[in-house]
Amino acid sequence: MRSRVGPRHARRPVPTLLRGIYLPRSTDAAASAMATYGIPLLVLATTDSAALTGLAFALEWVPRLGAFAFAGTLVDRHGTTAVLRWASVGRALVVLAAAFILPTQAAGYGTTVTVMLLAASTGILTECSYLAAETAGGIAGREAGERAHRVQPVLLGIDQVATLGGPALAGLLLQQADAAGMLFVIAVFSLLTSLLAPRQRHQGKPSVPQPVLTGLHTGWSTLRELPALGWLVAGLTISNLTVGLLQAATPVIVVKQLGHSPADVGFIWSAAAVASLLAVVLCRRAIERFGLWTIGAVSATIAALACMAVSFTDTYGTYLALIAVLMAGEGGLTVVLRTLRSRLIPAPVFGATLALTILLLLLPFPLAGVLVAAVPPAQLGHVITLCAALQALGLFAAFARLRTAPALRTSFA
Repeated sequence: MRSRVGPRHARRPVPTLLRGIYLPRSTDAAASAMATYGIPLLVLATTDSAALTGLAFALEWVPRLGAFAFAGTLVDRHGTTAVLRWASVGRALVVLAAAFILPTQAAGYGTTVTVMLLAASTGILTECSYLAAETAGGIAGREAGERAHRVQPVLLGIDQVATLGGPALAGLLLQQADAAGMLFVIAVFSLLTSLLAPRQRHQGKPSVPQPVLTGLHTGWSTLRELPALGWLVAGLTISNLTVGLLQAATPVIVVKQLGHSPADVGFIWSAAAVASLLAVVLCRRAIERFGLWTIGAVSATIAALACMAVSFTDTYGTYLALIAVLMAGEGGLTVVLRTLRSRLIPAPVFGATLALTILLLLLPFPLAGVLVAAVPPAQLGHVITLCAALQALGLFAAFARLRTAPALRTSFA
């Protein structure tokens, strides 16, 4: 007999989800958060250059975009288990190599090259592991049927908890220990992810190998057939330019302009993760009562207003509070996106379409790093204001278009 949420085998027990999905997602998210937020801090600490810090942020994200051109096809072809396992092992080897090389180098050209290569290589491997883990979560959410909006907040909550602890731990290790200590912890989390990689049935495997461009074309065709998802992705892509700019500029603003330590930079993102996690918990209940569109529109308004206010602050406490409010709004938007994505994208093309949507969402991040590298630190506030205005316009246009979309007004209300 079938239940309301799908076949009997689809009702996965909590222990299975915990061991098969949530634990590997947790260790991968921890390694990813430490790498994403810790490596730019490492660059700033070793080079003392705002421009190189912004460039390192761009070098983290440009290879990630390239990785998505083939990672989605790899997941569809080989499954989540293999991709997550080998990407995690690769990241562990890269950071361990850097941990042994950096102490042998004097400050200068050699150190700069090492940390830049570290940023680029971890960017590729982190996004491959993330896409595999996200696909595994998407499968679990799809199996949950009408309860997808409950599974997705758990996955997002795991990401936010990792973002809570990862930046603070990375900054603390960098300040109290050294670069090798921070990199060693990233390697440990990566190896744990490889050991815990979920053993899922291979879903959506194509009958013949698909070229990379074919996978992207498949994802694009699917996205065009899902206008609700397309408009939401478009609005969030514009919004991510401001989010990426703040991520890239925060080490420079906090350390250079506000006179605080790398540990204080990590604490900002940890506090922001707390706010985002609370928003995720609230959105889980609120979506059932008010629907996806209402929660998405409220979250978009909160995020836009916080971004507009960030550029006018000149104290550490106010900056921290505004970043927390911004990430709370982003948390609500991400719940909406993940719920819609897991319910609308067909299983056979989930990996390719997921890769394309994430690729589009990440396009602004390397541009943000280039902006931080090119703009003098004293002028960053004006650039943030301009990007915040574009963010507000983009989100308003997207949710105005989505106001009557059936997928947001009836399917999930």
